[in-house]
Amino acid sequence: MSDYFQGNLPLQSVSHSQSAIRGLKAQTKEVSEDLAATIAAAAGERKAGDILVLRVADVSYLADYFVIMTGYSRVQVRAIAAAIEDKVEAEWQRQPLHTEGQADSSWILLDYGEVIVHIMMPGEREFYNLEAFWGHAERISLEGSHQGEG
Repeated sequence: MSDYFQGNLPLQSVSHSQSAIRGLKAQTKEVSEDLAATIAAAAGERKAGDILVLRVADVSYLADYFVIMTGYSRVQVRAIAAAIEDKVEAEWQRQPLHTEGQADSSWILLDYGEVIVHIMMPGEREFYNLEAFWGHAERISLEGSHQGEG
């Protein structure tokens, strides 16, 4: 018997496939948003200031969400990064795909694929102004993210 399938597929299978893809996209968006919420919560526990979650999926292929926050000392920036890594590891069994800025600690970037985290000192945050650069992205309000502190 051959592994080759010959014949016409019913048109119905196309609509089922499209429906499955839409369902997968919705599920992926939900997972990304939940991961961003976990990250914001971990940052809030370490008293990060001005936590901002941006949904960049519609304007960039880099990620679905950016989570941007301020740490007020290099020690706090490192502590926020460590708290995020620990919480994501515990709740999601994931580690960042890539990490930048640990040595200098004025801006640490944690790349989780669909969510990119920016932990910045006030000077770097003001200078680079990612909020303005990504101003056309949707701002997401998450409960308990300690937005506006600091």
